[in-house]
Amino acid sequence: MRSSRIARGGLLASALLSILAGVHAGGALAADGDALSYRPIDAGYTQSLALNGTAKVSSERGENRVIELTNGSYKQAGSAWSTQQVDLTDSFETSFKAHLHHGKPGADGVAFLAQGAGPRALGGWGGGLGYRGIRQSVAVEFDTYQNTPDPSSNHLAVVLGGNPDKHSATAESSIPLFGKPFQARVRYDADGHNLKVYVRSLTAGATEELLLDQTVDLAKGAGTGNGWIGFTAATGEVTARQDIYDWTVDAPLS
Repeated sequence: MRSSRIARGGLLASALLSILAGVHAGGALAADGDALSYRPIDAGYTQSLALNGTAKVSSERGENRVIELTNGSYKQAGSAWSTQQVDLTDSFETSFKAHLHHGKPGADGVAFLAQGAGPRALGGWGGGLGYRGIRQSVAVEFDTYQNTPDPSSNHLAVVLGGNPDKHSATAESSIPLFGKPFQARVRYDADGHNLKVYVRSLTAGATEELLLDQTVDLAKGAGTGNGWIGFTAATGEVTARQDIYDWTVDAPLS
């Protein structure tokens, strides 16, 4: 059986993809004896990201690039995928910051996905969160609007098969997902088929909290060993601007 580098506490040695990260070009991180260089997206994000629907990249946070998935208009859907495929049969970790804002109460939220449909994948608007219909996928929702199947307007969920009406697991968020930026970290242990999702407020002194701890086989859910990872978001009759920034991926690329 393949050993889990995450379980050993080490970083994945194969590659480090730094997307929209607030780091200096040329910075390096030692991992399992290898020096891995950050590759900021500012110099070439068009080659590193596949943007669909209303998604675009802007520079509204100073020098940092921001993926703007929706811009605050009605019935929008956007997706952004890393153009480099990730080996979903191996362990990986990703972290990012999200800012869901402009609109009250704000809708509908964002999702992080591992999927096998391809870099042009885009799902339905509104409660579809931009991934409804992407059947070859595993989604982690950060949902800010309570549709009929949802437990609240401030929850996380794991969803299989591109159907946001059916949750494999849910958790009430310990921090507000709407209005203020927050950080999320997704950690996948391939050997144990274990997915953990952590969130943290960006206020001074805030600590990270584990909210989801779910058994799921990402490769099986995505229908492929080599898939794409990224984000979707949507608005409906209620709207919001939904941004992702400082996204880093620590994973073996396919």
